This record gives sequence, structure tokens and C-alpha cells, in this order.
Amino acid sequence: ELNLVAQDLTAYGHDLPGRPKLHQLLRALCRDTDARWIRLHYAYPRVFPDELIEVMATESKIARYLDMPVQHASDKLLLRMRRGRDSRFLRDLLAKLRARVPGLTLRTSVIAGLPGETDEDFKLLKDFVIEQRFERLGCFPYSDEEGTGAFEMDGKLPESVITRRWREIMAIQQRISREMNRRLVGQRLEVLVEGASEETEHLLTGRHQGQAPEIDGQVYLNDGFAYPGEMVNVEITEAHEYDLVGHIVR
Repeated sequence: ELNLVAQDLTAYGHDLPGRPKLHQLLRALCRDTDARWIRLHYAYPRVFPDELIEVMATESKIARYLDMPVQHASDKLLLRMRRGRDSRFLRDLLAKLRARVPGLTLRTSVIAGLPGETDEDFKLLKDFVIEQRFERLGCFPYSDEEGTGAFEMDGKLPESVITRRWREIMAIQQRISREMNRRLVGQRLEVLVEGASEETEHLLTGRHQGQAPEIDGQVYLNDGFAYPGEMVNVEITEAHEYDLVGHIVR
């Protein structure tokens, strides 16, 4: 597995001679490496050309997984954060990705309680999360960080309001995640075995293609044996909010 991580992955190549593009890098990695899964993290939607979507749809080594932070759904706040794109663009891009990359797992991150976030802005965010049904979502409560643009913004919200809004988003996403995991019960998934569980040596843990290391859930294997690094077929028998349970199919 190869995880590509950058502060802004889709900006790859802007500072290099000849200004190569991310989709060109991915074609080369698919051709010249033995990685089974190549996973994309922090691919901001400011620049997302059709060529990149085409690579994701056609190269078997590109994991059907995309970590694309959208931050918010209020155009006013997106403009304030200088995201460069509005909510209509985000919706259109997400729809295009879903249509052209079947089985895609989308991870995103949003911020609750940004300075100037009104009740109406927050409702736009909640409605967006419910509408899009991201397979993975992290919500971060706003906090002041010196040196950032938001630190100088007016309209700071009370910590209690920020915390309440953060909890609301996470509760919504928890229900979505549970529903999606339940749909996997009875299915067989290819799982990358990582080793013994930290909780008990009697369970193995692994991840399927829709689970990134450290930030997503895991698959707990309660029957069967495999070594770390092996790919095995697993039948899913239980589903929880973020984790799955299954047995190795012999």
C-alpha cells in the first residue's frame, strides 16, 4: 500500500520543472511500482481535472478511496476561508466522482464553529453532510491558532456553541457510518492484514480498500490465520459504527 499525503495533493508539480500533474505521477506509480493500493490524501478540490478522475476510474492500483477536505458548505464561509470554490462546485464535483468511479469511498473533513458561522450557515453544513453521505468524515471544532487567517477574524463563537455544533455533526456522521457498515454484512472483501489486535492477541486486524491507516476503522478477524502484509478474502459478519468483524474465507 502506498499513501500519498500532502498539504494539498492536487497542487502537486506546481513548483517542479515542467510543472508535472498529479495524474501523470499516478500513471507512473501504477506503471513502475508493485503497490496494490495507491491511496490519495488531502486532495483539495480547488483543482481537480477530468484527467485525474480518469486515472482514478481506470487504473486498478488506485484505491477507490479519496480524502478530499471540503471544510464547509456555506458559500459565505468558503469565501472567507479563501477556499476558491463554492458549494455548487463541490456538489457537482462530488457527483461526477461518484458517477465515474464506482465503489468510491469518500473521506472529507469539515470545521464547526468558524468565526462568523451563523445558525443558517451551520444548518447548511448539516444539510450538506446528510445529503452527501460521506463514507468517512472528520469534524473539527474551531480553535484559535496564532498566525492563521481565521485568528484575525471577527465573530468568534462561544466555546459551548462550537462544541455543541461539533457534536451534532459527529452524531449525524456516526449514524451514516453505522448504516453503511451494516450494508457490508454478508459481503466478501479483500483485506490487508496488519497483525494482532492491540486489544487482544486472539484477534487479527486489517483494513479493506475503503479504510485508510490510522484515521479510519478496522476489520477485526475472529477466525482464520494470516501474516501481516497478506491480502485475504474476508466475509463480514458484524458491523459497528466504524469497525467491522469477519472471518477469513478459506
